[in-house]
Amino acid sequence: MREIFIKNRIIIFRTLGLVMLFVGFAVHIWASPKEVLIENEIAAANVARMEASAVVRRVSKKEAPKSEASKFIEELENAQNEQIQYLTMLSMALGVGLLAYSFMPRNDSLKKPL
Repeated sequence: MREIFIKNRIIIFRTLGLVMLFVGFAVHIWASPKEVLIENEIAAANVARMEASAVVRRVSKKEAPKSEASKFIEELENAQNEQIQYLTMLSMALGVGLLAYSFMPRNDSLKKPL
């Protein structure tokens, strides 16, 4: 097993590096917020907001107090977003490190002399 790893270590490190870079970019693209929304989605959100505000005004004039759960959920989402950012950075750094390590010249002391 060790001989197989030593014989193919450059290929293994390059493959792992590329996979880690791919994972990092995939997580970044998947987790990044969409900055551009389609006009229909914006219009639908505005209509839903207007309908919700009309319903709230009809039901009662006073505002309902905010629950403490909303603060907890907001902090949980912030923590998850930070974790995803750290995962992305770690994955990309590990991928670049593995690729750089695979391209470094080495003195192979494990080779047997003829």
